Amino acid sequence: MAAVKGKNTSPEKFVRSRIFAEGFRYRLYAKKLPGSPDLVLPRYYVAVFVHGCFWHGHDCPRGRRPRSNQEFWNNKIDRNIERDRESIAALKNAGWSVHVLWTCEIENGLEKLLQELNEKRRNLKSSAPN
Repeated sequence: MAAVKGKNTSPEKFVRSRIFAEGFRYRLYAKKLPGSPDLVLPRYYVAVFVHGCFWHGHDCPRGRRPRSNQEFWNNKIDRNIERDRESIAALKNAGWSVHVLWTCEIENGLEKLLQELNEKRRNLKSSAPN
């Protein structure tokens, strides 16, 4: 498991490049926020988690749990799921909009995220003083 990357994964880089190309600027791995979101757009109060289906227990073929050493994997993945729930709840309670992008659904999730960000950008521009 030492070879498994936790930061700067290919899905994260894909999401970052698309968001940057749309003109949005972000911070990476905000340690001061619950769960250290993968991307944070502080201007819009948006936190983004890019979750691997296996590691975070997604209900898809990629999220299937191993048949060997089941006790270990079930404990590990269940704790990841619980930690994710706690982090998301804490962020929402603090007023953040939270997006979880699963690797199997990254295109659709990213499009929804970009729509929300563009809407927030329009609202900020329309409420800015002239």
